[in-house]
Amino acid sequence: MGKNLIFVIILIALTVRSNAQWIQTGLDGYYIRTITASGSNLFAGTSGDGMFRSTNNGTSWASINTGLIGLEFPAFAVSGTNLFTGSEGEGVFLSTNNGTSWSAAGSLTNPYVFALAVSGTDIYAGTDGNGVYRSTNNGTSWTSASSGITNLRVFALAVSGTNLFAGTFGGGVFRSTNNGTNWTQVNSGLTNTDVWTLALSGANLYAGSGGGVFISTNNGTGWTSASSGLTDLYIHTFAFSGTSVFTGTDAAGVFRSTNNGTNWTAMSEGLTELNIWVLGVSGSYLFAGSNGSGVWRRPLSEMVSVEGHTTDLPAHFSLEQNYPNPFNPSTNIEFNIAENGFVSLKVYDITGKEAGNLVNENLQWGTYKVNWVAAGLPSGVYFYTLKTSNYSETKRMILVK
Repeated sequence: MGKNLIFVIILIALTVRSNAQWIQTGLDGYYIRTITASGSNLFAGTSGDGMFRSTNNGTSWASINTGLIGLEFPAFAVSGTNLFTGSEGEGVFLSTNNGTSWSAAGSLTNPYVFALAVSGTDIYAGTDGNGVYRSTNNGTSWTSASSGITNLRVFALAVSGTNLFAGTFGGGVFRSTNNGTNWTQVNSGLTNTDVWTLALSGANLYAGSGGGVFISTNNGTGWTSASSGLTDLYIHTFAFSGTSVFTGTDAAGVFRSTNNGTNWTAMSEGLTELNIWVLGVSGSYLFAGSNGSGVWRRPLSEMVSVEGHTTDLPAHFSLEQNYPNPFNPSTNIEFNIAENGFVSLKVYDITGKEAGNLVNENLQWGTYKVNWVAAGLPSGVYFYTLKTSNYSETKRMILVK
């Protein structure tokens, strides 16, 4: 009888997930170009309507355009308590108060900024026509950093340790190992050189192009096509959660891979706009920014695998130590739920201030893994707490940048 009961519970859990779908959470009619989380805030940059901020996981949004010039913002980056946004035609802007107000961050020869990246105390801006600029003083001044880049239409930037990558429209990918002083083209195996987005997950560098997804495991020295299962090869964006990789396409919505891009599965149930320009993970949700239908949200628990087994379902609640620990900038947290019910998993800083709301919903009995990205948060000790109606536990972790 016990085994039959376990089987029924698993069947219900899988049914719930197969019927799950995206929901529209605001800014309907807006063209979303960036979605970035910083602490408990979520920021969205639009094409034509400026910047917006949500403090409740996208349930509601407020315009935050004070000090901004222009209304098109395709780039965003977080550096400690500083927020940077790049505009189409007006350069870079800086906010030191979570977007409440903005000020111009220096002056660029080319003010059409389509990509921003942070490496230590350096800020990099990719422009449409003049390559890359670098600032070492939080945007007060900028210097050109494009020597060796033969195509100066830079639409993507990514940082991995001492490696800096630039994705260009028509010239593929370039790599710098000396803070942008010099660049080398790294296109071996990259059969489409219109690169719209670059993203890193562990040792894997992902490039989204006009011809699908490409992956490099050796810092761009060689690339392998990774588009099996994609029904649209025009790639705008990537996001990561645990072992899952998500990508947004131009006309087929969102896809997910659990094997580093070897195969992709459509995850677009409920989306009425399939032109997805940007994806972002915040807390327990995956967010999608669409081309004309605003922001969409879906719980990661509906898409990220639950490790439940008929012979080994958890008999008790537990919260595991995060891994890796110490970490930078992301870490995994696993926990066991011994009965169906409401679950909360939150992260707090050393002062007790909430730094992340990872899970806040009803979950089925099972084992779960959540990936937390501590974007924009300072180094230090953090605490994560799992709560249900019958259980509470807190563990300690360390962020080192």
